[in-house]
Amino acid sequence: MFEQPQNFPPFTFGYTDNGFMKNATILAAAIALGIASSTAIAAGDPVRGQAAAATCIACHGADGNSVVPMWPSLAGQHAAYIAEQLTDFRDGRRHEPTMTPMAVGLTDEQILDIAAFYASQTPRPITNINAELAAEGARIYRGGNLESGVAACIACHGPSGLGNPVADFPRVAGQHAQYSAKTLKDFRSGERSNDMAGMMRDIARRMTDEEIAAVAEYMASLP
Repeated sequence: MFEQPQNFPPFTFGYTDNGFMKNATILAAAIALGIASSTAIAAGDPVRGQAAAATCIACHGADGNSVVPMWPSLAGQHAAYIAEQLTDFRDGRRHEPTMTPMAVGLTDEQILDIAAFYASQTPRPITNINAELAAEGARIYRGGNLESGVAACIACHGPSGLGNPVADFPRVAGQHAQYSAKTLKDFRSGERSNDMAGMMRDIARRMTDEEIAAVAEYMASLP
């Protein structure tokens, strides 16, 4: 079993070209917007959602735990975040060759139901972890990189990687490292741009391939 390393660097939001206050201000605004938007999201029906998600099984698994590392596991992800991503795929704010055509015909009700179903499922831990790489990722996740201005992931995604549903920050714990690394690289390149206030693009563009791989491995190790 992978044992999480101790003695992490002190917590920091990380710095940008305009200093600490820029990241802190964006984070505060994101939380405020998340609180406002979360009240507008109705609860879906997980039973209906299971039926509506029948076509999703091939990639995401019957219970939301995908078996192919390039496809994300959705089990236990926040319903509001899943609903937002499906809506973005449907409405053209996020593009992916497989997901876009799958989402384009979904109604608002189906999206909420599917999100409720996956949120109700139990994530399975990932066991094949590279402990050395994950240890390096833990340092970046918790302390960022002061020299390059990479913000600490813990600021938004929490010490256990469970995210913040109120602020619409997703769960990253137990996600496949391959998928997380691709996501960070897509934010870095701008291929993905549906992040709130460009927060993830600003962080990812400062990360090296090595840092991305390490952080992705550490997030995969989180239970």
